[in-house]
Amino acid sequence: MMSDHVSPLALYLTIFGALMVLTAVTVGAAYVDLGAFNFLVAIAIACFKASLVVWYFMHVKWQSQMTKLTLATGLFTLAILLGMSLIDYASRNFTDMPRPVNPDAQMRAH
Repeated sequence: MMSDHVSPLALYLTIFGALMVLTAVTVGAAYVDLGAFNFLVAIAIACFKASLVVWYFMHVKWQSQMTKLTLATGLFTLAILLGMSLIDYASRNFTDMPRPVNPDAQMRAH
């Protein structure tokens, strides 16, 4: 069912302006060396921009509680899948693999 909510043009222009400012902040942050925090800053800005798009341009703000629950459930499922992938990645042993033994060299040693 489509929402009967009609947003004023000023709201759309304000959100668009905020998205443009955040895009400029993202580009500016790419030129600043934050060390390990570069990725976190970029992801935080991207998540905030995505939430603005979903909340206002996709009209989730004015939808029913069921729509919001469906969105939250999808995000929760995504978080579980990403978390499980990151746990798997973090638990791997990334040391150098031992070199295969050359049978000819082993025979010469004996």
